[in-house]
Amino acid sequence: MDANELKRKADSMNPQKEEGPVAAAIEEYTARIPSDVYLWAALGSMAVSATLKVLRKDEEALFVGQWAPSFLLLGVYNKLVKQLGKDKYRS
Repeated sequence: MDANELKRKADSMNPQKEEGPVAAAIEEYTARIPSDVYLWAALGSMAVSATLKVLRKDEEALFVGQWAPSFLLLGVYNKLVKQLGKDKYRS
């Protein structure tokens, strides 16, 4: 199977480029959450992680500190959904 054949198959699977039901449901709910909630969650997880580190609870500090990038990524997704999601084009 060559690259052109794979491209043809991919293009024919969803020609309208519509979101699936799971992605549409996620967009519906995440668009309701203010974007700054994710920023505050990331900052909060960093503060809790720093506190745990000071208390010498290193494993817990590392665990909680790793939440920050996930919260920030969810915030970026939320912003994209609000600006580029299909909700923008609904009448």
